[in-house]
Amino acid sequence: MGDRISSKYMNNIEKNSPPASLGEARLGFRGTIRAIEADRAQGTLPASELEKRLLELGFTEGMSVAILHEGPIAHDPIAVRVGSATFALRRSEARAILVDATP
Repeated sequence: MGDRISSKYMNNIEKNSPPASLGEARLGFRGTIRAIEADRAQGTLPASELEKRLLELGFTEGMSVAILHEGPIAHDPIAVRVGSATFALRRSEARAILVDATP
């Protein structure tokens, strides 16, 4: 899926660059979901189950996302707004969500 983009550059992703993972983004990130690739996550759920849960919560292609809060230890978990709802996600699960930054 191309080169991984370092988290310190997440807020400066260009529109034509490869999608980056929401799990690598930092507080204040705003963007659009490009795809869900559950194989990228490193959680305890099987990839098919994680993908199903994310889709049921509204993490679908084209939806706007924003990181509203980071936990105090290792910046985990993160509070993510998708559409008009807010969810807490582990960064390991958020790695399954590929995003493009909003300029």
